[in-house]
Amino acid sequence: MAAPALYNFSPLLLLAALCLLLGAVPLGWIWFRHRHATPTVRLRALTFFTLFLTFDLVVFGAFTRLTDSGLGCPDWPGCYGSASPLGAHADIHAAQTAMPTGPVTHGKAWVEMVHRYLATVVGLLIVVLAIASWQIKQRGNAALSPWWTTATLAWVCLQGAFGALTVTMKLYPAIVTMHLLGGLGLLVLLAIQSQAYERAPLRLSHGLRAGVWAVFALSMLQITLGGWVSTNYAVLACTDFPTCQGRWWPEMDFDHGFTVLRELGAGKDGGFLPFAALTAIHYTHRIGAAMVFSAMLLLAWRLYASRDPAQRRWASALVAVALWQFASGLSNVVLGWPLVAALAHTAGAAALITLLAVMLARARQAVPAS
Repeated sequence: MAAPALYNFSPLLLLAALCLLLGAVPLGWIWFRHRHATPTVRLRALTFFTLFLTFDLVVFGAFTRLTDSGLGCPDWPGCYGSASPLGAHADIHAAQTAMPTGPVTHGKAWVEMVHRYLATVVGLLIVVLAIASWQIKQRGNAALSPWWTTATLAWVCLQGAFGALTVTMKLYPAIVTMHLLGGLGLLVLLAIQSQAYERAPLRLSHGLRAGVWAVFALSMLQITLGGWVSTNYAVLACTDFPTCQGRWWPEMDFDHGFTVLRELGAGKDGGFLPFAALTAIHYTHRIGAAMVFSAMLLLAWRLYASRDPAQRRWASALVAVALWQFASGLSNVVLGWPLVAALAHTAGAAALITLLAVMLARARQAVPAS
């Protein structure tokens, strides 16, 4: 059976129509719910809804990866040149018959295409946000610079390109990791925009603001490491805790493990990726987790010590997310990487980065304009 072309744009018009149909549902609901409100209020509601849907998209992207559905449709943007797995039924059946446990099955094809449908709806909503922002700007009552939404639109287009490369480059680890980071970057952009429509300044000292920035930077680095663990399937390299393979410092191969430009399962020389390389990837992420967990608790303690009720609420939120990430991460290790724990860990990472972005946006509101 001949492999399908990696790019097949024949279903593009039908996919666009489907995207418009699916996107019309939330757009119509928001417009009806806020039909008597000002355009700015409707824009605020749409921003929050897009943020919510983007969070769901990040988690569903993890579900797609964790169920090995990333190649459920081996071409892009459709599925064997069709707009849905229904039209590709014969091709999927042939691939599944040839390899019953392979990357292409009816279930995996639907998971992959639902992920693409959700991504296109998010893209459509961001297009509407950009257009509406410029319209409000022309009326002279914009709460947010329309360049923010324009940058978000450019970002989501780049994210779509990484999504296409994820499929056509056969889950190339660096591309998959960049795709995850792109989704989180989109969350950050939308989270900052959501705070522009109501002022809720968070008054922090210079030291505390620096602390939030430090935790944000450490969290992004740790999420990058987590993406590298997941895309290289290194979670089960260590199945005990706090030791790894019964040792505090197991055999590790950092050279092969952190060679970025290589295919999935391959080492730096093109051969098979050594198990010691998977151990190095996993253990580095574990060390990073200890550093981020400590930094989060230190920041929470400093916020709580301020005796400011608002800062104490943020401290409680940070502690809750830190404990969530610790519990879900530990469950992945000792329970053999169950799907629920893996999804919970991704959701916790997305929640953490969104929380920190909102904190930084509100802290910026409290800084007097120069």
